Amino acid sequence: MKKELLMASALVSTLGAASVAEAVTATMGGSLKIGQEFESPESGSDTNNNKSLSNFSVSLSETTDGGTTVSSSFMLTNEGGSAPDDDNAIKLTFSDGSALELLNAGNAAGTHAVSVPGASGEQGISATTSMGAPTGTSFGAGATALGVEWHSAADFMADGLKVSASYSGSSGDAATGTQAMDSSWGVGATYVTTAGDSTVTIGGGIASSETRYSGSSPTNDRNGFNVGISAVTGDLTVGVGYGDGDTFSDQGNATTNTANTSSVQVDGSVLTAGVKYVSGDITMAIGATSGEAKDSSTMGTAGTTDDASDSIGASLTYAVASGVSAILGYTSVDIQDEGVSDTSGGSAWYVGATMSF
Repeated sequence: MKKELLMASALVSTLGAASVAEAVTATMGGSLKIGQEFESPESGSDTNNNKSLSNFSVSLSETTDGGTTVSSSFMLTNEGGSAPDDDNAIKLTFSDGSALELLNAGNAAGTHAVSVPGASGEQGISATTSMGAPTGTSFGAGATALGVEWHSAADFMADGLKVSASYSGSSGDAATGTQAMDSSWGVGATYVTTAGDSTVTIGGGIASSETRYSGSSPTNDRNGFNVGISAVTGDLTVGVGYGDGDTFSDQGNATTNTANTSSVQVDGSVLTAGVKYVSGDITMAIGATSGEAKDSSTMGTAGTTDDASDSIGASLTYAVASGVSAILGYTSVDIQDEGVSDTSGGSAWYVGATMSF
């Protein structure tokens, strides 16, 4: 409780010392995606679905007399998809280039996960499998809503280096299910350099947490590491990333620190790779992901058989006009659940357009 009170006091005192104008500067942006998806699962009938996704976001920013920039953002709508995530941090950017995020700050290990090229579009398979293999490299990096994250300025101790560190504490809520995240920490770094005609980015981080539970304790708390590298040479971008760790595949909402009674503990790893090439108004991309895990729905008992998810996707994006793009995308997914091939996989096509502003 003492740590949470100190964190709250720091927030109040920091903002209270700031001299700000009566109205902050607001910038707006958003996009509209409209298209058609065609799914061909390994079992069952082929389906086609209309995809209509829109979002509208607002970024707020103002600079104090002391040179500190206070910023945040929120999303007004996100139709056709999940509910808007308005749990955004308050970010303080100081005159030396360093920054501090307060509340809903996230985990520094996830902040420095390297972006790997992948297929564009809204195609995917609506799998119903209980497979627990991860598909993102930072799956072990979790945080509660009561968190802070510090970011260094550019060229920290070396040209091209930036580092971050984060901590989140417990909200104090009781563990209503089998488990929930109690606290977490993470550190991460990104290094950008040149090699010949290429710009090379290397990044990654490590994260760990403590778990509250009302029943048996899991064999491992949520934790892990990720590492990745990407290189840009003219119009060509290539990248690869790897993540390893433990998580809970049905852990509820980590942001609100609630638990799910059907929590499944997962010990897994994932490898991602991709290539993107831009030729005039056309962007071609291909990406692959291979994840594996041992999961168990019995807390305190580690899984013994492998789950796996292997996917490959490709897309062709054409810039029709400024802010307008036409997209053709394809994805194929192969799934293995508890050591047995699962028929929830399949393939999907997508054809559509995106308008951004």
